[in-house]
Amino acid sequence: MTNPTIPSSGALGRARPDLILYWLLVCAALVVAMVVVGGITRLTESGLSITQWNPVSGAIPPLNHADWLREFALYQQTTEFQTVNRSMDLAAFKAIFFWEFFHRLLARAIGVVFGLPLLLFAWRRMIPAGFGRRLLLILALGGMQGVVGWWMVVSGLVGRTDVSHFRLATHLGLALVILAAIVWTARDMALLRRGLAVRPRLRLAPALVLIVLAIQIIWGAFTAGLNAGFAFDTWPLMGGEIFPAATPIAHGIWDAAVNNPVVVQFLHRWWAWAAATGLCWLAYRVRRHAPVAARVLAALVATQIMLGIATLLTGVEITVAVAHQGCAALLVALGTWCAHAYGASMQRLQ
Repeated sequence: MTNPTIPSSGALGRARPDLILYWLLVCAALVVAMVVVGGITRLTESGLSITQWNPVSGAIPPLNHADWLREFALYQQTTEFQTVNRSMDLAAFKAIFFWEFFHRLLARAIGVVFGLPLLLFAWRRMIPAGFGRRLLLILALGGMQGVVGWWMVVSGLVGRTDVSHFRLATHLGLALVILAAIVWTARDMALLRRGLAVRPRLRLAPALVLIVLAIQIIWGAFTAGLNAGFAFDTWPLMGGEIFPAATPIAHGIWDAAVNNPVVVQFLHRWWAWAAATGLCWLAYRVRRHAPVAARVLAALVATQIMLGIATLLTGVEITVAVAHQGCAALLVALGTWCAHAYGASMQRLQ
């Protein structure tokens, strides 16, 4: 067993891992908030209310009645309005516009909160050696997320009444990849702040756990995008059966696994137990090295299972469903934290 190298103050130079740690934790919290607001936007059917993407001028909401009429006229050209919401008046449009606007505004805020301090830290040479490129990569992923978000919205403007569930899953998945990258880097900063030069690698076992969790979240996005949560509102059985035998599988099982609402709900229900088992194993393995994170992760797993069941039983009641999505983001954050702790513990034993 060897001890990790402890860098001298001269080795750190002007680097401030403590400040960067706090900054990254704020950014991680904002990403979780973004995922929650995204869930509200989806569940309130607000995502197609803004039909243009103006990265700069779009930060200003409609300021007068004429502006509101212009935005409403653009929405009236969408297939969603023409086939589902033809009776919608301006007041109802303002309600759905709010959530999509707030979602986009929060995305811009995250970009500013991440980008401007990053420039300041780089200018003052406060970023520890070896982390500058990683932080730039996270910033680039954030910019890509804006493009992916618009790519998702475009899929639902013409010829559909909602966005592509594949693009929705991509949008959510990229947000959670960004969250995981931020949390992992924050944990690196926490070690540097304590004077430890250990830079853990993602080990195979926790990587597999995170992959299982990622698959579960992707099926969750498919469930949301296909409105599959409404297919059956009973648990643990679906219409009195483990799997409804009358479910049509017209194009094969692989197509059904991503396009058939009944099959998607079934897979999301039962793959959850694989994800829960893996996360509980990870929490158990790091209980001595990161006891608080391990306990929180285990508690989140139990909470998420209850929220998932409650989402079904309540007919996808919005408060419960949003809490379910927010808890998924927290599972990614704590799962990443514990995977980092696992890697650090293994590296110290070598």
